[in-house]
Amino acid sequence: MRRPIVAANWKLNGSLEMTQTLVSAINSHSANYDSVDVVISPPFPYLIKVAELISTNNVHLGAQSAAEYESGAYTGEVAAVMLAEVGCQYVIVGHSERREYYGESDEVVAAKFLQVQQAGLIPILCVGESLEQREQGVMQETIVRQVNTVVDLAGIAAMQNSVIAYEPIWAIGTGKTASPEQAQEVHALIRAEIAKQSTEIAEQLRILYGGSVKAGNAAELFSQADIDGGLIGGASLDAEQFNAIVSAAS
Repeated sequence: MRRPIVAANWKLNGSLEMTQTLVSAINSHSANYDSVDVVISPPFPYLIKVAELISTNNVHLGAQSAAEYESGAYTGEVAAVMLAEVGCQYVIVGHSERREYYGESDEVVAAKFLQVQQAGLIPILCVGESLEQREQGVMQETIVRQVNTVVDLAGIAAMQNSVIAYEPIWAIGTGKTASPEQAQEVHALIRAEIAKQSTEIAEQLRILYGGSVKAGNAAELFSQADIDGGLIGGASLDAEQFNAIVSAAS
């Protein structure tokens, strides 16, 4: 039985006051659901504050990105080893916004994945297709390429200590959501692709869905055979919404 994860991605949102209020509400709620791992990924300036506020064993600290380098003259970057030092356990890599707005290629994402694992952290690898790619019939090809670029660099064994998040780009922040059947189809595709190299790793790999997950649709999405939780954007900024999603995952 795969242990579900609900991961909050605050993106470029937050304040010290919001951090205090929101993390406290998540702590008190998540303490009732010890069968679910909860990950909170705030902007970099609030990582240490969130680490100080987390008070339950099943709530973990995550970061929204990491550099593909361990150190060096890379102004503005943050290394995975630094994130480990301040208490992170998870790091999101390859989010579609990083790929689209910052030009992160599949190869850069794979390098980041490797840095995160070498720092002893768990990468949450995001993959997903655009609406154009889906309509052109290259959705499967796109997802498989994104997954295999990482596997080719890091090796199949690296997937034992990782999480994959499927995020259809056309559903992120748009209010549109892939139907449970559409999401399940892609989750099953990802698991089958991993299974080509290791059925054992494929069975234990946790695959999350992200793309306008809300309290109202979470239970139906999470009931699908290959969906093991969610990577939550906008709804993670609302304690009531986010806590309802945690409840659905339990």
